[in-house]
Amino acid sequence: MATLTYRYDRSAVWLDALSADRDPHDYDLCERHAGRLSVPSGWHLEDRRHATHLKLAERLAG
Repeated sequence: MATLTYRYDRSAVWLDALSADRDPHDYDLCERHAGRLSVPSGWHLEDRRHATHLKLAERLAG
């Protein structure tokens, strides 16, 4: 599962690990749809789901 957030003024889309917080501007996606997501031409997609897992692993290892 993932949470999608976007900003029109920055032409940017972010995918993060599923958020427990509710925000009317965020959208929850299943793994299938998150994995197949494409953005409009000229937009930037940043998938931060894996970065969250890496930071957690580093914190546990340290």
